[in-house]
Amino acid sequence: MLFYKNGYNSTGINEIIAESEIAKATLYNHFKSKEDICLAYLKYKNYTFSSNIETFCNSRNEGKEQIYAIFDFLSSFFREKDFNGCWCIKTISEIPIDDTRIRNEIQLQKRQLINFFKELINKNIPSITELESLTLSKQIYLLYESAVSESHLHQNDWPIIEAKKLCEKII
Repeated sequence: MLFYKNGYNSTGINEIIAESEIAKATLYNHFKSKEDICLAYLKYKNYTFSSNIETFCNSRNEGKEQIYAIFDFLSSFFREKDFNGCWCIKTISEIPIDDTRIRNEIQLQKRQLINFFKELINKNIPSITELESLTLSKQIYLLYESAVSESHLHQNDWPIIEAKKLCEKII
Protein backbone atom coordinates (compact mmCIF):
# COMPACT_ATOMS: atom_id res chain seq x y z
CA MET A 1 0.00 0.00 0.00
CA LEU A 2 2.95 2.28 -0.64
CA PHE A 3 1.03 4.20 -3.32
CA TYR A 4 -1.72 4.98 -0.79
CA LYS A 5 0.71 5.99 1.92
CA ASN A 6 3.38 7.82 -0.10
CA GLY A 7 1.75 8.58 -3.44
CA TYR A 8 2.32 7.18 -6.91
CA ASN A 9 5.17 9.46 -7.94
CA SER A 10 6.97 9.21 -4.60
CA THR A 11 6.99 5.42 -4.63
CA GLY A 12 9.85 3.90 -6.57
CA ILE A 13 10.23 0.41 -7.99
CA ASN A 14 13.13 -0.33 -5.63
CA GLU A 15 10.95 0.62 -2.66
CA ILE A 16 8.19 -1.71 -3.92
CA ILE A 17 10.72 -4.54 -4.30
CA ALA A 18 12.11 -3.95 -0.80
CA GLU A 19 8.65 -3.77 0.78
CA SER A 20 7.36 -6.87 -1.00
CA GLU A 21 10.61 -8.77 -0.41
CA ILE A 22 10.73 -10.16 -3.94
CA ALA A 23 13.38 -10.09 -6.63
CA LYS A 24 13.22 -7.44 -9.34
CA ALA A 25 12.93 -10.19 -11.98
CA THR A 26 9.93 -11.66 -10.14
CA LEU A 27 8.23 -8.28 -9.99
CA TYR A 28 8.75 -7.66 -13.69
CA ASN A 29 7.61 -11.19 -14.46
CA HIS A 30 4.19 -10.25 -13.05
CA PHE A 31 4.10 -6.55 -13.93
CA LYS A 32 5.64 -4.99 -17.01
CA SER A 33 5.64 -1.44 -15.64
CA LYS A 34 4.96 0.74 -12.63
CA GLU A 35 1.66 1.61 -14.31
CA ASP A 36 0.69 -2.09 -14.27
CA ILE A 37 1.53 -2.26 -10.57
CA CYS A 38 -0.62 0.80 -9.98
CA LEU A 39 -3.55 -0.74 -11.86
CA ALA A 40 -3.29 -3.91 -9.77
CA TYR A 41 -3.16 -1.77 -6.61
CA LEU A 42 -6.24 0.24 -7.66
CA LYS A 43 -8.18 -2.94 -8.45
CA TYR A 44 -7.21 -4.51 -5.13
CA LYS A 45 -8.19 -1.40 -3.15
CA ASN A 46 -11.50 -1.17 -4.99
CA TYR A 47 -12.32 -4.85 -4.52
CA THR A 48 -11.66 -4.66 -0.78
CA PHE A 49 -13.50 -1.36 -0.38
CA SER A 50 -16.52 -2.49 -2.44
CA SER A 51 -16.88 -5.70 -0.46
CA ASN A 52 -16.55 -3.90 2.85
CA ILE A 53 -19.00 -1.07 2.14
CA GLU A 54 -21.58 -3.45 0.68
CA THR A 55 -21.37 -5.77 3.69
CA PHE A 56 -21.52 -2.82 6.08
CA CYS A 57 -24.54 -1.17 4.47
CA ASN A 58 -26.45 -4.41 3.98
CA SER A 59 -25.95 -5.29 7.66
CA ARG A 60 -28.22 -2.38 8.59
CA ASN A 61 -31.99 -2.57 8.79
CA GLU A 62 -33.63 -2.15 5.42
CA GLY A 63 -34.89 1.30 4.59
CA LYS A 64 -33.18 4.65 4.53
CA GLU A 65 -30.78 3.52 7.26
CA GLN A 66 -28.98 1.35 4.70
CA ILE A 67 -28.41 4.43 2.56
CA TYR A 68 -27.26 6.56 5.50
CA ALA A 69 -24.89 3.72 6.43
CA ILE A 70 -22.72 4.88 3.51
CA PHE A 71 -21.55 7.71 5.76
CA ASP A 72 -21.30 5.53 8.87
CA PHE A 73 -18.98 3.29 6.87
CA LEU A 74 -16.95 6.34 5.87
CA SER A 75 -16.69 7.34 9.54
CA SER A 76 -15.23 3.94 10.40
CA PHE A 77 -12.88 4.19 7.39
CA PHE A 78 -11.76 7.63 8.61
CA ARG A 79 -10.97 6.28 12.08
CA GLU A 80 -8.54 3.70 10.68
CA LYS A 81 -4.97 4.54 11.66
CA ASP A 82 -3.75 4.66 8.06
CA PHE A 83 -6.61 6.75 6.58
CA ASN A 84 -5.10 8.88 3.83
CA GLY A 85 -8.14 9.99 1.84
CA CYS A 86 -9.29 8.50 -1.44
CA TRP A 87 -6.74 6.30 -3.19
CA CYS A 88 -8.31 7.14 -6.56
CA ILE A 89 -8.17 10.92 -6.12
CA LYS A 90 -4.68 10.65 -4.67
CA THR A 91 -3.53 8.66 -7.73
CA ILE A 92 -5.35 10.69 -10.38
CA SER A 93 -3.80 13.89 -9.04
CA GLU A 94 -0.32 12.50 -9.77
CA ILE A 95 -0.68 11.04 -13.24
CA PRO A 96 -0.37 12.88 -16.55
CA ILE A 97 -3.65 13.74 -18.25
CA ASP A 98 -2.86 11.37 -21.11
CA ASP A 99 -2.44 8.30 -18.87
CA THR A 100 -5.73 6.80 -20.00
CA ARG A 101 -5.24 3.32 -18.52
CA ILE A 102 -5.11 4.54 -14.94
CA ARG A 103 -7.71 7.27 -15.56
CA ASN A 104 -10.11 4.75 -17.12
CA GLU A 105 -9.71 2.37 -14.17
CA ILE A 106 -10.43 5.15 -11.69
CA GLN A 107 -13.46 6.33 -13.67
CA LEU A 108 -14.74 2.75 -13.74
CA GLN A 109 -14.39 2.47 -9.98
CA LYS A 110 -16.24 5.73 -9.44
CA ARG A 111 -19.07 4.61 -11.77
CA GLN A 112 -19.29 1.37 -9.79
CA LEU A 113 -19.61 3.37 -6.57
CA ILE A 114 -22.43 5.45 -8.05
CA ASN A 115 -24.09 2.24 -9.22
CA PHE A 116 -23.81 0.74 -5.74
CA PHE A 117 -25.48 3.84 -4.30
CA LYS A 118 -28.20 3.54 -6.95
CA GLU A 119 -28.81 -0.10 -6.05
CA LEU A 120 -29.13 0.84 -2.37
CA ILE A 121 -31.61 3.56 -3.27
CA ASN A 122 -33.66 1.28 -5.52
CA LYS A 123 -33.76 -1.42 -2.85
CA ASN A 124 -34.67 0.92 0.00
CA ILE A 125 -36.86 3.55 -1.70
CA PRO A 126 -38.93 1.43 -4.11
CA SER A 127 -41.33 4.24 -5.07
CA ILE A 128 -38.59 6.29 -6.71
CA THR A 129 -38.30 6.52 -10.50
CA GLU A 130 -35.22 5.39 -12.40
CA LEU A 131 -34.24 8.98 -13.21
CA GLU A 132 -34.75 10.11 -9.59
CA SER A 133 -32.69 7.16 -8.40
CA LEU A 134 -29.82 8.00 -10.74
CA THR A 135 -29.93 11.68 -9.80
CA LEU A 136 -30.01 10.90 -6.08
CA SER A 137 -27.16 8.40 -6.37
CA LYS A 138 -24.99 11.03 -8.09
CA GLN A 139 -25.84 13.60 -5.41
CA ILE A 140 -24.94 11.16 -2.64
CA TYR A 141 -21.75 10.32 -4.51
CA LEU A 142 -20.76 14.00 -4.54
CA LEU A 143 -21.49 14.29 -0.82
CA TYR A 144 -19.48 11.15 -0.13
CA GLU A 145 -16.48 12.19 -2.22
CA SER A 146 -16.35 15.65 -0.70
CA ALA A 147 -16.61 14.15 2.79
CA VAL A 148 -13.65 11.86 2.04
CA SER A 149 -11.51 14.72 0.74
CA GLU A 150 -12.44 17.24 3.39
CA SER A 151 -12.11 14.83 6.33
CA HIS A 152 -8.63 14.01 5.03
CA LEU A 153 -7.75 17.68 4.64
CA HIS A 154 -9.03 18.72 8.07
CA GLN A 155 -8.06 15.47 9.81
CA ASN A 156 -11.49 15.57 11.40
CA ASP A 157 -14.78 13.76 10.85
CA TRP A 158 -17.05 16.82 10.81
CA PRO A 159 -17.28 16.75 6.97
CA ILE A 160 -18.61 13.18 7.15
CA ILE A 161 -21.16 14.10 9.82
CA GLU A 162 -22.38 17.10 7.82
CA ALA A 163 -22.51 15.11 4.54
CA LYS A 164 -24.71 12.52 6.25
CA LYS A 165 -27.04 15.29 7.45
CA LEU A 166 -27.26 16.65 3.89
CA CYS A 167 -27.96 13.15 2.61
CA GLU A 168 -30.82 12.79 5.08
CA LYS A 169 -32.26 16.10 3.86
CA ILE A 170 -32.14 15.25 0.16
CA ILE A 171 -33.71 11.83 0.73
